[in-house]
Amino acid sequence: MPFKPIQQAKCPKCGKSVYAAEEKIAAGHKFHKGCFKCDMCNKFLESTNVTEHEAKLYCKQCHGRKFGPKGYGFGGGAGALGMDKGERFGNKECEMGNKPTGDSFSGAASSSTGPKCPRCGKTVYDAERAIGVNTPWHKSCFNCNACHKTVDSSTMAMHEEEVYCKTCYGKNFGPKGFGFGQGAGTLSMS
Repeated sequence: MPFKPIQQAKCPKCGKSVYAAEEKIAAGHKFHKGCFKCDMCNKFLESTNVTEHEAKLYCKQCHGRKFGPKGYGFGGGAGALGMDKGERFGNKECEMGNKPTGDSFSGAASSSTGPKCPRCGKTVYDAERAIGVNTPWHKSCFNCNACHKTVDSSTMAMHEEEVYCKTCYGKNFGPKGFGFGQGAGTLSMS
């Protein structure tokens, strides 16, 4: 019986043989410890943060940027408002098949139909609409025009179709004169 040498597994990243002392296993493939890193950001991976797509390794954050849902509110965990696709890590493709058409991401006013945000002039879709106001606003645009503090329907004041927090509204448009703005009990008529 002829001797057959054992075929060593090849690392999908570098194509070289992987020996038992230096192997990391993910998605049924053996990788070198030095090759076991994210294909986008080059961060070294552990079994707790590795994800695989078509024999390529990604950290969970980059995998979400590249292959996860795209749009307002996705990409960074609970409460995140972003559209980060990982361009700074070299991600050029977008896996979103239902990407809106038109100028909605170009910075110019959108040509699509639907309600427009009073501040930026772009179309306001239901997923990005500020709740509690009758006029449609983007969540990211619905802040004080003066100090940019986040407001909601109970902490906002409107003036000439712009939104202000109650503090800035009082400073800019409230009553003026002796005794105003000093606090309770300071109004003087003398």
